[in-house]
This record gives sequence, structure tokens and C-alpha cells, in this order.
Amino acid sequence: MELDVAVRSGALALGRMLAARMSGAFVVLDEARGMGRVVGPVQVDLGDVRAATLPEDLRARDFTINALAVSVAALVADASAAVIDATGGLGDLAARRIRLCAPSALSDDPVRVLRGVRLALVPGWHLAAGVEMAARQAAPALVGVAAERIRDEIIALLAGSHAGRGLRMLDGLEAIPVLFPESAAMKVTLQPAPHRFDVWEHTLRAVEAMDLLVEDLDALSPWGPELRAHLAEDLGDRLTRREALKLAALLHDVAKPETRAFEDGQVRFIGHELLGAERALAVSRRWRLSGRAAALLERLVRQHLRPMHLAHAGTITRRARHRFFRDLGDDARDLLLLALADAAAVRGESPLAVWEGPGGEVVRALMLGVAEERALAAQPPLLRGEDVMEAFHLPPGPEVGRLLARAREAQALGLVTTREEALALLHRRADPGLDSPGESP
Repeated sequence: MELDVAVRSGALALGRMLAARMSGAFVVLDEARGMGRVVGPVQVDLGDVRAATLPEDLRARDFTINALAVSVAALVADASAAVIDATGGLGDLAARRIRLCAPSALSDDPVRVLRGVRLALVPGWHLAAGVEMAARQAAPALVGVAAERIRDEIIALLAGSHAGRGLRMLDGLEAIPVLFPESAAMKVTLQPAPHRFDVWEHTLRAVEAMDLLVEDLDALSPWGPELRAHLAEDLGDRLTRREALKLAALLHDVAKPETRAFEDGQVRFIGHELLGAERALAVSRRWRLSGRAAALLERLVRQHLRPMHLAHAGTITRRARHRFFRDLGDDARDLLLLALADAAAVRGESPLAVWEGPGGEVVRALMLGVAEERALAAQPPLLRGEDVMEAFHLPPGPEVGRLLARAREAQALGLVTTREEALALLHRRADPGLDSPGESP
């Protein structure tokens, strides 16, 4: 539930008091305008009335459907308190029309451009005449909006079922070049076959594919319930793994324009995943995402080619599968969903068709290994650091960690089952049958 409360004065003080009462957090959105937000079981936005009367204050808001009010005092006294409608919002509500309270509504506060698009994504709703033109005129001023407010609106848009379509709308309103300037180079970067689209169109289709996936997780039988619970994990600032996956789809090829090169007569994007991981961190900082969200995005972008590499290798060996889950940990399932969305966006297919077809074979195979690898990871290690240091007369350091990782991998693969077998294997370090865990599978 979200509440919007207007008070004559002292909104920030009231917000801090409410946050303390609700065991929540209080965020100042605009000190000068007396705007703040209580984040807790209920989100409460508070602001000082900026006009002589409440109707005047309502007319200074964004959209008429958001300018409907009731008096708290009247509501407490009578649960059927009359709605105060100073802008014709009730009529627009009935018509599912998103209309500005005033011609200057968007230029007064440009972040409202994002809010309007989010509202327009609700099925059956539409922007009233003149809103699109006003949005285009206001979009350049988004550069001056506080990053936290931009972040909150982007997260709210991603939380909907049509984030990809929302990004297309924002692009059409000329807001994307301001919010995500990396898009300019992506739009003019062509890709060779089997790709059908430039990098930007491919990216938008990947986000749209992710929209479909997270809305229909039950189609990924039998993992739907498990995936739904996993993606509900909160990463901070009301961003869950579900929304973060859509951000990962937006960012996964962000560095392709910078890495495009010709090699042996072919267009290649060598290292775009590595540079892209750096760019993903930069975007995370720009939008003030939490540290957990930034780390997840960095890892997913850095590793997004890995399922494809495993597919090209043919049969997935036990060692390759183990290393995949060892390196990705709890983020492995997120990466598999990103791989499906990425593959679907190459030719504009449905991600569910990719899942069911040959292209989804590696994803299905790795999903089958989730439970088994989790059980293996939970096993107590056969060796401790002290065992390795004593057996090899080593001081604490990286070499001890490398040997422990080697023994741990051998244990996971079932090559050793006792402490003695693990030590014996480490003494045979030159054996080519067990390569270093740090090497590529």
C-alpha cells in the first residue's frame, strides 16, 4: 500500500516520526519543497502544501487521477468522507485517461515523465492529448533530477509487466537518451548474423523477453515456484531480483559499441562482457542502486556469455557444471534466465519457445543441476587450511587457498571421499586428469 499525505507544514518532521513509529526508514526526497518518504510496511509520501488552499495544491500536482484527496480529519470522523476533486480527476479515472493537472506539470517536475509512462502501461489506460508533446519538452530537464528519484521511478516501471514497452515509450518521448545515454551508440551498432537487430533493438527485445519470462515462470516447469520465490528476494530500495533481471537485460550488451571490431573479415565484440560489467557498475552508481544490486548486475553482465559457451562446447561435463555453480552461486538461476531472454532477442523469438527448443537444452540441463550442486556445496569440506599447511609445509597464503579449492572440486566431483584421499590427490598435483579450478572449463 502507498499513501500520499499533504500537511500544512512540517512534513519532514512528521515523516521522521512516522518512520520511527513504523520501524521504517525515512528518505528526504526534496528538502526545499518539504518532500519525504517513509519506507516500511506501508510506503507514505509526505509533502508540505505549497499553496494557499488544498484545491490549489491539488492543481499543482502531476496528473488529475493523482490529484484526488480526502480530509484525514473528515475520514476519521466519517469513513465515507467526500472526495475533493479540483481537476476533474474522477472523470479521467472513469475514462482511464492520464491528463495533466496543468500545462506546466511536467516541466515543473520532469520525473513525472517516467510516472506518466508507467501509468500508461496499465492495460486500457492512455495518455491524454498534449501529454506526449509536454513530455518531450520536459525530458531534457531529467538530467537535473535527483538520482534517487530517477531510481525509484525506474524500479517502479521495471516492477510492472511491460517494462520493455515502457522503455520504448520513454525512448519515443526522448527521455532514454537523458536517462541512459549509452543507448545512442547502441542504436547505430549493427550486428552480424544470426542477429536480426541492432544492439539497441536487441536490448529492448531482451527486456521484453524477460518481462514474459518473469510473468510466466510456471511455464518453466517444474521450477516455477522455486524461481518465483528466488526472484522475490529484496536487494534494497524496493528492488528485487525480478526487477534486477530486467536491468541486466538492459545492460548485458552495453559495451558492444565500444568493442566492435573486424577480425578475419567478421564483426566481433571481443571482451564486451568484461567492459560491459564495468559499465553496469557505472550505471548502478549513477542510479544510486544498492551495493547488492550493483554486484548482481556486474556479475550477470560479466558472465552472460557463459551458458552460450557451455552450449557450444557440446556435452556439459560434471566439472564444467560444478564450476558454473561454484562461480555463480545464488546468481546461477538469474544468469540462466538472462541467457534465455538474450537468446530469444537474437531473432525476436519467444523466450518460452527457446526454453522448449534445442536452444534451451543447456539451460534446462543446468537447471536440473541446481538442487544437486546445492547439496554438494552444503557438504563439509574434507580438508581445512591447517591440513594443507601441515601436509605441504606452507605458510598461510594464496597457495593454500588454491589447493583447498582443488580438493573441494575433487570432493564435489566424487573423486575423493576421505581426508586421506584428498591429501593424496593434492600430492599428485602434476596429474593432468584434474586441472586447476581457476582454468576455464
